[in-house]
Amino acid sequence: EVQLVESGGGLVQPGGSLRLSCAASGFTFGTSAMSWVRQAPGKGLEWVSDISGGDAVTVTSYADSVKGRFTISRDNAKNMVYLQMNNLKPEDTAVYYCNALGYWGQGTQVTVSS
Repeated sequence: EVQLVESGGGLVQPGGSLRLSCAASGFTFGTSAMSWVRQAPGKGLEWVSDISGGDAVTVTSYADSVKGRFTISRDNAKNMVYLQMNNLKPEDTAVYYCNALGYWGQGTQVTVSS
């Protein structure tokens, strides 16, 4: 059974940082691309970032809205993917989801507010 469990969300002031984590199980993690997607209140899903899988050079990509502020990474030994979020803005407020192979976690809430 595929499971994705996000953690690390919370309330942070503008300009602050958070590190989201996603624990994956039930599939071959190391060869699977992983993504972070978010949903702001009253809005649709927005792709944030993804990271390639496999033994080749790791490729990452980012939405323009987070480029230069967010960093995605993975630890294949621990079946974990991370999203380091710096210089957070109020518009980053959303539920953040980990996604792989069409499966979704339950999400973790990030609120950026003073």
